[in-house]
Amino acid sequence: MQQLASLFTSLAPYVVEIDVALVVVITVVNLRGVRETGSVFAIPTYVFIASAFLLITIGCFKAFLLDHQPVIGHFQYVAASQPLTIFLILKAFAAGCSAMTGVEAISNGVPIFKKPEPRNAAITLTWMAAILGTLFLGITLLAMTYHVEPSAAGNPTVVAQIARDVFTGPLVFMYPVFLIAALFILALAANTSYSGFPLLASMLARDDFLPHQFAFRGDRLAYSIGIIFLAILASILLVVFKGDTAHLIDLYAVGVFMSFTLSQSGMVRHWWRLRRFDRGWLRRLVINGSGAITTFIVALVIASTKFLEGAWIVVVLIPLLVLMFLGISHHYKHVEAERTTGVPIHPKDIRHRMIVPIAGVDRVSIQSLAYARSITRHVIAVHVAITAEDVESVRADWQRWQGQLAEEEETHLVIIESPYRSLSRPLLAYIDTVHELYPEETLTVILPEFVVAHWWEHLLHNQTALRLKAALLFRPGIVVTNMPQHLPARRK
Repeated sequence: MQQLASLFTSLAPYVVEIDVALVVVITVVNLRGVRETGSVFAIPTYVFIASAFLLITIGCFKAFLLDHQPVIGHFQYVAASQPLTIFLILKAFAAGCSAMTGVEAISNGVPIFKKPEPRNAAITLTWMAAILGTLFLGITLLAMTYHVEPSAAGNPTVVAQIARDVFTGPLVFMYPVFLIAALFILALAANTSYSGFPLLASMLARDDFLPHQFAFRGDRLAYSIGIIFLAILASILLVVFKGDTAHLIDLYAVGVFMSFTLSQSGMVRHWWRLRRFDRGWLRRLVINGSGAITTFIVALVIASTKFLEGAWIVVVLIPLLVLMFLGISHHYKHVEAERTTGVPIHPKDIRHRMIVPIAGVDRVSIQSLAYARSITRHVIAVHVAITAEDVESVRADWQRWQGQLAEEEETHLVIIESPYRSLSRPLLAYIDTVHELYPEETLTVILPEFVVAHWWEHLLHNQTALRLKAALLFRPGIVVTNMPQHLPARRK
């Protein structure tokens, strides 16, 4: 957002809000699917690369051929704040390596490339490295020859100052074009996380280290849960750090280089295992081992020098995440080992016993009892009575209804008196008692439930059936069946 603030200085106070808005836009685009994402993000990328190469070409032509400027301009002398030591060199090296973060997205996203995936990913990585190196060296050269110094407030940016000095005269229109293109490419750089994190989260979910929802694809074949989760976390970080890229880059770099170290160490172990089968194992092991040592040093330096500036979050968070992954995996293993019900496996071994809670002898209760009777003869109607008058009324209605039925259709009624006006507790206690008395039978509780036409009508009902379902959910071996009673909307 600093590029936009360099072009429109009045937007500087609203950097965080605009950053969050861009995160929302990128999230929506990614939710549209992989192919649509690539099409939308390709145009700003090409515009930025073309305008950046034009900037370097025109800048070098004006500086060295027209104005004959020195390669290094006359910068103001600044007193050394600390002596030149190995640690200072390592710190500068680590800071420079932070610019390389993002290349891991290609390695993480190999499965989404077109076939052959490894070859296409390698070609993409080679082109990206070549473009990145050229732009880095060219812009560094222009910054030195045009005597560009970073602003303490970060506005205007170094790149904006270079573009302002290079794009003059007939090319002055390229100044806003380049800054807007830089804005888009920096904003879309976040898309590497959107392509890498949801895929990585889906792999962890399939291995039971993250909730299984992360492994599900949406209608557009995108990992929607991972994309939305990433957007929420990114927005929180932007708000907490107030969009300060210096702190955010350090926060990001520690995690990235630690992941580099782990992946390179894993490859060292891989080549060591193949030492008897692969002739080139030693050369590959040395390359990956050197990479692991280098990235570990970078991660260690950034974590130590930037610890109090925000890097401590990653240092503390990574062990907590590992513990969380192990806890989730333990939960899924426990569920897989202990997942069982009291229902027999073979249908011929199932012996039904039904309990039908009723509020009274009405049409809904009679329908629920008829459904239960169609499955088994062992049906018990249960009514929780609040008052003595309620007991007599329900018993009289029940006897009157039973008198109309044949002897083989008669059903047993249990009335539970509840002087404390509690409905759920005595009913649940009775269900538990029946379950203990008939452990060899499959107990099913049939719950009649009203389904209203409008959402606001739910407020007019006490949702007793919903509370009973929630309570019975945690009672193993009890089956719950809903009998929905749909109430039609009133005609106007």
